[in-house]
Amino acid sequence: HWFPRHISELDLIANRTLDAGTDLEADHPGFRDVEYRQRRARLAELALNHRMHHAIPKTEYTTEEVKTWGLVWDTMENLWEKYACKEYMKSMNLMKKHCNYHRNAIPQLSSISSFLQIQTNFRLRPVAGLISSRDFLNGLAFRTFFCTQYIRHPSKPLYTPEPDICHELLGHVPMFADRDFCDFSQEIGLASLGASDEDVLKLARCYWHSVEFGLCRGEDGKNKAYGAGLLSSFGELEYACKERDGVGDDDGNDNDDDDDEKFVEVGEDSVPTRPVIKPWNPAVAAMQDFPITTYQPVYFLAESLQDAKLKMRKYCEDLPRAFFASYNAQTDTVHIDRPVRRTVGVPGSDEPK
Repeated sequence: HWFPRHISELDLIANRTLDAGTDLEADHPGFRDVEYRQRRARLAELALNHRMHHAIPKTEYTTEEVKTWGLVWDTMENLWEKYACKEYMKSMNLMKKHCNYHRNAIPQLSSISSFLQIQTNFRLRPVAGLISSRDFLNGLAFRTFFCTQYIRHPSKPLYTPEPDICHELLGHVPMFADRDFCDFSQEIGLASLGASDEDVLKLARCYWHSVEFGLCRGEDGKNKAYGAGLLSSFGELEYACKERDGVGDDDGNDNDDDDDEKFVEVGEDSVPTRPVIKPWNPAVAAMQDFPITTYQPVYFLAESLQDAKLKMRKYCEDLPRAFFASYNAQTDTVHIDRPVRRTVGVPGSDEPK
């Protein structure tokens, strides 16, 4: 499989969107809102015209968009104090201080990206919409996060069927101010370069169960969230982290994984009354399917972000790979340990992607 070797080649994959940010499904809250769709189209155009190493253009958000942002912020703020991991809280304070994070304005990607580059050598790159798992993970190899800029429809400010600016900036971005988390994310990205479709799927599942919905043990022994899907969702954050008597914790025995999920209680709304929480094991997470539009029935709990990173690194090292890749931050280039030909899925070619 073709893969980028220099950070500038991310421009070749960033616009291979699965949707253009405007191709809304009929059940999307903004499907019938012409003005909202036109706004999404303008933001998509800005992302499609962006290039790496160019300054990210400033986005002027409307009063209504800022109001939506503020509603999400107000709903999440107390829940972060209760359920977010310490690394998130420390990083959020940094974002407030350096990146104009507050309820009354949507922060600019340009200032956030500049701060992250100084703090952890991570950066943001605007995209118009969802891209494939392979392309998205390839970006992480270069310590680059592909980030949407549109916001959810104002009719449902606490719901979004796809990643939006609230999910990205409130869920993902603060964690990129933490070096262990950045290194963890890059481990997944480097392993995705040139990987088989089967291994990309495994890595995407690991990403989902960690970067999106991961839990870690807090200093008080309670479960805390570091996954963006939890840190940007008021309902699921509490569902995943609140204390229960005899929560469906896995005992760590991988042989009884299926049994743990057979006996999950389900409420009237078809949402399990309690999730199954398994110890973080990338080999198990790589085989764990997940729903996209409902609460997760299974979460993975790491002892710490350091623990999550080390186990992910070991898993990636054990994957069957045609080569091993490392990142040179001075040249923004990926070095591989043997000669390879990048032939399948070349961007812009007629070959399969």
